[in-house]
Amino acid sequence: MSNPKFKPYTRQSIRQARQWQWLPPDQQEAVQVVSHVMPFRTNEYVMEQLIDWSRVPDDPIYRLTFPHRDMLPIEEYRTLRDLVMVKQDDAAIAAYVHQIRMRMNPHPAGQMTHNVPRVNDAPLRGLQHKYNETVLFFPSSGQTCHAYCTFCFRWPQFVGMDDMKFDAKETGELVSYLKNHKEVTDVLITGGDPMIMNTRSLADFIEPLLAPELEHIQNIRIGTKSVAYWPQRFVTDRDADDLMRLFEKVVAAGKNMAIMGHYNHAVELRQDIAQKAVKRIVGTGATLRMQGPLIRHINEDPHSWAELWRTGVRLGAIPYYMFVERDTGPREYFQLPLARAHEIFQQAYQMVSGLARTVRGPSMSAFPGKVVIDGVANIGGEKVFALQFLQARNPDWVRKPFYAKYDPEATWLDHLKPAFGKERFFFETEGAGAHAAPVERKVIPIGSAREGCAPHSNAA
Repeated sequence: MSNPKFKPYTRQSIRQARQWQWLPPDQQEAVQVVSHVMPFRTNEYVMEQLIDWSRVPDDPIYRLTFPHRDMLPIEEYRTLRDLVMVKQDDAAIAAYVHQIRMRMNPHPAGQMTHNVPRVNDAPLRGLQHKYNETVLFFPSSGQTCHAYCTFCFRWPQFVGMDDMKFDAKETGELVSYLKNHKEVTDVLITGGDPMIMNTRSLADFIEPLLAPELEHIQNIRIGTKSVAYWPQRFVTDRDADDLMRLFEKVVAAGKNMAIMGHYNHAVELRQDIAQKAVKRIVGTGATLRMQGPLIRHINEDPHSWAELWRTGVRLGAIPYYMFVERDTGPREYFQLPLARAHEIFQQAYQMVSGLARTVRGPSMSAFPGKVVIDGVANIGGEKVFALQFLQARNPDWVRKPFYAKYDPEATWLDHLKPAFGKERFFFETEGAGAHAAPVERKVIPIGSAREGCAPHSNAA
């Protein structure tokens, strides 16, 4: 039997899929309308193997990959529907869609303003450097995915917002930057999805990182959803064996090849081909870490998380992160209160053995850093969230506990207020000086973040 071929579907081609006829008219309309705003791309494997069509529209993978009308406010949807379905005015559609996108916080957590490194006061296109140890690299040929997640915080990469793209055509600037930044130990190749590239193209980006002058680079990471949406990439694709040899080459060079696998639901790891992909990856000596956000409508069941982590551990993968859905895109559709997120994480954590308790969460990748909710406590008669930084722009903040007033409705760090009568969290005032003017709540001074560290761009 021949190996399965990858077959994608977009708004323009989804009608060719046999499952399209199974959708009622209102759902077909929602796909056609909302996909003008958010990226829409799925594939035959997702539709044939991961979606239970008897449960649509409530099937989690359907909601994960197909746009829904509730992702837009009622009036926005009505206006856009009229433009798309009735007036069919391309210029008016483009203008209105841009208006919607710009109010969706297209680049959260300072990605464009604070994470892009600069050399000679010029930004390095396709790089981000937020934390001392880790540089993110966005190869231009990896700026798509096997299928798009409707919640994806990097959605501007896929919808033609070129002024907000991160993409690098080659590794020259990356290598030069790394040579001058010995504090960097990790390079995360991300996108999009780097695994959309063939192995030869991927090797062109990875092999320069094995050079002797970059011996301080210890970990090469690849962020990918392909382990769930197209596991054939590691098993039956024409160059799958070459890909395994590439992973082995990185390991043989004395570096850790870390596949950062994005999984959102247990069903993604129930398929035989998905489990075989995990075994092949770890069989090369590479590591596979499992991470994904907690999303309303998709994975609120703690049993699903526990199953996912247990299955991963059995296959040799490492549970890594449960994230909080970021404050971007159709966040109102997906977000959960932080209190509920902690409850789900705690329930799932209780169901697994110590081998799966490597997972951390729920974690917010916010502007100042990765903030984890450690628990809910009563201290001095006040109910609080116990929080800490797992990673931060200022290394001194890491593992420093702090407390916020308990708020059952809060869904993000910006919604929280300091506990015990304090006006600001420590990271909002640190470094401002005793006589400095008050800063706005969302402005986090990072001037002291590099003190005592190796030289680093002040825009990282």
